[in-house]
Amino acid sequence: GMQVGLLKHAHHQFDIDIPGKDSYELRKAGACQVLVASSRHWALMTETPQRNDDPSLPEMLTQLDQSQLDIILVEGFKHAHLAKIEVHRPIVQKPLLCHTDTDIIAVASDTTDLTDISVPRLDLNDPQQIVGFIRNWILDQSQTMSA
Repeated sequence: GMQVGLLKHAHHQFDIDIPGKDSYELRKAGACQVLVASSRHWALMTETPQRNDDPSLPEMLTQLDQSQLDIILVEGFKHAHLAKIEVHRPIVQKPLLCHTDTDIIAVASDTTDLTDISVPRLDLNDPQQIVGFIRNWILDQSQTMSA
């Protein structure tokens, strides 16, 4: 029953438009912004060729209509100071970040062999458990703020 927004950081060039479509061709021909709209959804592509750095999280959050959202989930932006759930897959062979990042409130993993963490471990393959954790965390935060 919640209205969820998502902000995803891409570490590479990406294109959501399809070559050959009018919107793609018009953007490639020099249109700075292209808005594609239908009765079910719309998407805005904005060219930023003058930019050399990635946009900041606060800058990108202003692009969302927050009045329509109950929660915004953010993927990436790992250096931002906000509550995070770390996704950890041992097969990737990367170290856990929860040992050094105090913003991490839980670890979602596909292994049960995480005994040395000080935050809750969530089953990456159990989305309902993760949703329940997020809901409870939000309730705890709102109760803390109102107290």
